[in-house]
Amino acid sequence: MRHLLFVFALTISTQFIFSQTLNHTVTDKDGDLKLLGKVDETGLKKAPFAEWFNKYHDDYLINTAITKQLKDSLNQYQIKVFFGSWCGDSKRELPKFYKILESIKFPENQLEVIAVDDTEEAYKQSPNHEEKGYNIHRVPTFIFIKDNKEINRIVEYPKETLERDILKIVNNERYIPNYNAANYMFYMVNETPLEDLKSNEQFWSSRLAEFVNGSKELNTLGYIFLRSNQIEKALYVFDLNTKIFPNGYNVYDSLGEAYFKAEKYTDALKSYYKVLSLKPDDKNAVEMIEKIKTVAEKNKS
Repeated sequence: MRHLLFVFALTISTQFIFSQTLNHTVTDKDGDLKLLGKVDETGLKKAPFAEWFNKYHDDYLINTAITKQLKDSLNQYQIKVFFGSWCGDSKRELPKFYKILESIKFPENQLEVIAVDDTEEAYKQSPNHEEKGYNIHRVPTFIFIKDNKEINRIVEYPKETLERDILKIVNNERYIPNYNAANYMFYMVNETPLEDLKSNEQFWSSRLAEFVNGSKELNTLGYIFLRSNQIEKALYVFDLNTKIFPNGYNVYDSLGEAYFKAEKYTDALKSYYKVLSLKPDDKNAVEMIEKIKTVAEKNKS
């Protein structure tokens, strides 16, 4: 009993220590350091992250005519930033964002920056799951909050420039962030029973097809659900994507992967055979078909 109590206390203590850790780093499978959890500019200016942070920060020329207009209005907001220290878009945009905030003396206590993971088991997640409830499917994502309510967000990269995009948001001008189809579906899948969505599938597919930015947009969203073991949601998004892009072999590959994880081997095989009908030389589809057959055979015996 004493041993169990000690292990329990140690686990709680470790979790507490980690939750209080700022600028926590881990080593990835390639031996490179990455940040996870809450970070600040001090952590970003340490090696090896300083190499890209300082470059994009120092080289960026701020539009001072716009930042002068931001000084008072932006200070009324709380800002949450989700990024990946492994992500090229994050490496480019986050230092620029910091330089803009510095130029207007944005209060540090109104900024929260969270580094998410890129591993299969924790895809776009942070160790303490600060991303929950914020529909994070692309990084970086800059979320602007006022009176405890999200006003808008910049997703992955600005539509014009960071300064101009921010100004539109704080001025309450019409601003539609990138990947709006995925933003919308993320919300709908989390807030609406899947059966209700499926009953209106023709409506969703035709509506999304008008403004979805290629097959990768919803594919990435599907993997957010798949990696967090929300398999039915992943299957719905992947299947919907095949209806919008029926000639894209990659969408059937993703659907097959989700079916395989759900142990629906017949459906998985159908998906991978569809991949081969669209791309006969696809090595992954051939390998997965053999793998599925082997697993299915073992399960019979």
